[in-house]
Amino acid sequence: MKFLDQAKIFIRSGNGGPGSVSFRREANVPLGGPDGGDGGRGGDVIATCVGGLNTLIDYRYQQHFKAKAGTPGAGRDRTGPKGSDVILRLPAGTQILAEDSETVLADLTKEGQQIVLARGGIGGKGNAFFKSSKNRSPRKHHTGEPGIEMWVWLRLKLIADAGIVGMPNAGKSTFLSIVSAARPKIADYSFTTLHPNLGVVGIDNHEFVMADIPGLIEGAHHGAGIGHRFLGHVERCRVLLHLIDSTASDPLQNWRTIRSELAAYDEGLVRKPEVLTLSKSDSAPDDYLTELSDALRSEGAEHIMTMSSVSGAGVKDVLRTLYQTIAREAEVEMRTNMPKTDWHPHGDA
Repeated sequence: MKFLDQAKIFIRSGNGGPGSVSFRREANVPLGGPDGGDGGRGGDVIATCVGGLNTLIDYRYQQHFKAKAGTPGAGRDRTGPKGSDVILRLPAGTQILAEDSETVLADLTKEGQQIVLARGGIGGKGNAFFKSSKNRSPRKHHTGEPGIEMWVWLRLKLIADAGIVGMPNAGKSTFLSIVSAARPKIADYSFTTLHPNLGVVGIDNHEFVMADIPGLIEGAHHGAGIGHRFLGHVERCRVLLHLIDSTASDPLQNWRTIRSELAAYDEGLVRKPEVLTLSKSDSAPDDYLTELSDALRSEGAEHIMTMSSVSGAGVKDVLRTLYQTIAREAEVEMRTNMPKTDWHPHGDA
């Protein structure tokens, strides 16, 4: 299934049905009086969070969603039925924003969560409602309230326990492919990965979800390389796995670039726990890796590890460190009663 993390759609709730103008007509009832019923309420537009989805691709092909109008009222004081609702099935992590793309209307983070985005109009009153001692045969009725219409943005921010960040071609997709069943596109050139990939990772009979975020470049927080949208997927991760290509021409500058882009997008991102890992360690001399690690520590980097996705060296150690960090963060969230996402370690991988 193709990945899409942003879509703009038009929604409209149903109009309220008009009230009825009706008079009772029966044999032997000469003065039956008004019996026009009320119109039905218009249908709502409802967003619901469902499992098994991690893309907004369905909303590329259908962009207009209109609920049904309420049914008109009828004689014999019959109220019209409510109009049919429109249900928007959205993946966990979807934010719904107003047309200005800044005002957040809803944030769907848990399966089963429902939000009414546009409530249907109230049905109009029938003429029976207007009967009084002064007006025994009213012909007045209400047409019903109009529905609500608006354009909204859907923006998906994937919910994962760990997010892999780094410059293009740092080995992020290769790493995810060997530790999970995910099969991202892998090639020896920059920007091979054009959208995030999710994978379930197992270590020591525990599991967690990892997201491969496409490579970031300088200016990503301004949208360079579609970086602004990529950075949004990092927000919900508990820990960042920052991969640095140890064979790159300037690994230290690459680390600085990613950190500055994270800070420029949201200061909260640089405060997230970071497991800094020098990738492709099998292609770099040990003394060079030691020298690079010391240089990174001198600039404030912590938890520096080395690994090779090709040889497998250091991979399990990195996964254990990630899991321990995730479990620690989840425990802190529970203690502070500010959970970001529901996360529980599984007994069996």
